[in-house]
Amino acid sequence: MCRKRRILRPIVSNKSFNILFIADIVGKPGMDVLAGLLPGLKKSHNVDFCVANGENADGGNGLTEALARQLFGLGVDVITGGNHTWGNAQFRAYLDNSQKVLRPLNYPPAAPGRGSVVVTSTRQIPVAVINLQGRTFMYPIDCPFRTGHEEVARMREKAAIILIDFHAEATAEKAALAWYLDGSVSAIIGTHTHVQTADERILPRGTAFITDVGMTGPHDSVIGMEAQVAIKRFTTILPEKYRIASANVRLNGALIEVDPQNGRALRISRINVP
Repeated sequence: MCRKRRILRPIVSNKSFNILFIADIVGKPGMDVLAGLLPGLKKSHNVDFCVANGENADGGNGLTEALARQLFGLGVDVITGGNHTWGNAQFRAYLDNSQKVLRPLNYPPAAPGRGSVVVTSTRQIPVAVINLQGRTFMYPIDCPFRTGHEEVARMREKAAIILIDFHAEATAEKAALAWYLDGSVSAIIGTHTHVQTADERILPRGTAFITDVGMTGPHDSVIGMEAQVAIKRFTTILPEKYRIASANVRLNGALIEVDPQNGRALRISRINVP
């Protein structure tokens, strides 16, 4: 008897939860490329939740209320920051009032704003986002390891999915935090250096990690700024105002697939698109 041949098709899980993290947005070029590409990326990757680092969105140094609202309008769920969060003094009042614009948690308690939040996604799944900043070659603020560990313990009572934006200079500090918190968070995404690294991986206990997710902005530049201005600063050691570059504008990011039942990361992939 002739049997009908079975056609094997890829198994597509409808249970996983997809998080898109947008790398540091630099100035108007970064905002423009994000506006053009984000809707398509969210659709093609079935994105359930989107986080973006916006601390450089205003001319490369800081954020404004108008830009924050624009990012939310584009479909970003949470905006994270870093050492440039404080670039615009008038933005600090908005930080105190906004639930979904974060600054690094380990700044002094008197600093405006908050460093973590739990947001319920459109699938009614709670997602915790924590913003931390490193201390190596940066400000001597509170310990990100101790602060992060304590906040993760608190957030685990509210959400299985926990994502950390670790805004830090040193790769060793980023990697150390990832190993320190492996298994207790879904993902640790490194930001700040604006150069995307090729080391994305799932650590043994289920935490996704990448040392630096890169930059959403002009890549024919020195981390987003005009090369000649940066060269002059380095060769003369004199102050020179940075100017945002304009060529080869790209969107960098990472897509993290998570099991919503236990918060373990299933896979992580880099995004680098023109």
